[in-house]
Amino acid sequence: MEQTKVVLADHEIPKQWYNIQADLPKPMSPPLHPGTGKPVGPGDLGPIFPMNLIEQEVSQERWIDIPGEVLEKYLIWRPSPLIRARNFEKLLAAPVKIYYKYEGSSPAGSHKPNTAIPQAYYNKIFGVKRLSTETGAGQWGSALSMACSMFGLECRVFMVRVSYEQKPYRRMMMNTWGAECIPSPSDRTEAGRQVLAEHPDSPGSLGIAISEAVEDAVAGGSESRYSLGSVLNHVLLHQTVIGLEAQKQLEKIQVYPDVVIGCAGGGSNFAGLSLPFVRDRIHGKQVRVVGAEPASCPTMTRGPFAYDFGDLAKKTPLLPMYTLGHDYVPAPIHAGGLRYHGMAPIVSHLLREGLIEAAAYDQIETFDAGVRWARSEGIIPAPETNHAIAAVVAEARRAKEEGKERTILFNFSGHGMVDMAAYDAYLSGKLVPHQLPDKEIQRALKAIEGFPKP
Repeated sequence: MEQTKVVLADHEIPKQWYNIQADLPKPMSPPLHPGTGKPVGPGDLGPIFPMNLIEQEVSQERWIDIPGEVLEKYLIWRPSPLIRARNFEKLLAAPVKIYYKYEGSSPAGSHKPNTAIPQAYYNKIFGVKRLSTETGAGQWGSALSMACSMFGLECRVFMVRVSYEQKPYRRMMMNTWGAECIPSPSDRTEAGRQVLAEHPDSPGSLGIAISEAVEDAVAGGSESRYSLGSVLNHVLLHQTVIGLEAQKQLEKIQVYPDVVIGCAGGGSNFAGLSLPFVRDRIHGKQVRVVGAEPASCPTMTRGPFAYDFGDLAKKTPLLPMYTLGHDYVPAPIHAGGLRYHGMAPIVSHLLREGLIEAAAYDQIETFDAGVRWARSEGIIPAPETNHAIAAVVAEARRAKEEGKERTILFNFSGHGMVDMAAYDAYLSGKLVPHQLPDKEIQRALKAIEGFPKP
């Protein structure tokens, strides 16, 4: 029987991250300074990020060495296993082979430590003492809290209020690792106070939480910086350890996927698995790459490609991305990690150039898929991961209808063991379908009227 689990040895862990910007057929549009409208230079980002991470953000080099201190921490759980989902295949009864890269094996339970650890390391050696960040469902906040504890940094996390209330165990994880977790919008920042003055019962959004975290970081002076868990180039760069490992593992069993799938909110886990395969596609390999997003926050499938701010208070540069507008406040769905108004510039560029695809799924459909997975494969997926599994189900259905065999690879971005309130809502019938109304998209997009065009 063909191997069900492919595990790499410690010495086979990637020693470099992959930067797809070196292979893009067409260069990306640059981020713009909101004041001058000119491309942002490294110095413009200095108050927010340490220069060593800014260098990675703007780098065009194909391979960037992973520091030994980061590799040492990665080896706590990496390389992560590649597993064939034989029982799920039987359940779907379709001509498919399904492989998944299990990122739930990290101490924080998701893919997020892949970038949290290098970000904490680079800030530490730059002389930073405290990091501020935001988090949606709490995976990123948990991961950065853990990474900061490993490198002796203080950590302050602004957590989207609805997730803070829905997912108390995420907050407890952050506290256990020594971080301070604050529900956002809060009265700690001017950005938060402005939102609360207009909307006292605001459920919050990642755009609001980012504004608070950036403001808090800048107010901390030279020993404080901001840290982001998705969207930016250096974050996606760090996540490519997922796809690079997967390629090695598939090569060992002489398998290559027809379709590569990941859930997509800001773009980090999707890009982490897919970018090495997109490189293959650029160089002639036949492979489809699909990003699965929520129907209630359909950035790639219903938003325009435009310049927009990454946050509500307009403290970030203007980024070229698919967006629903920076003041869009998503519905309080349980997949909190996917509730972001914009998509990573790299992912947006690839979608615009036709190198990847996007599909949107309703939360009922995703939990249907996640429960079927749990009852066949045993692992309870995070609500975000359920979107990737729903896309796998759709691909299997298509293969069955077409009568064509298909090999599917997807990123199991995290387990759902601290997301059981979401499953309780689904199993008790309290979860309802939610499609974003056109009128809400049109309202939100008024915020970017008059912005420069990419």
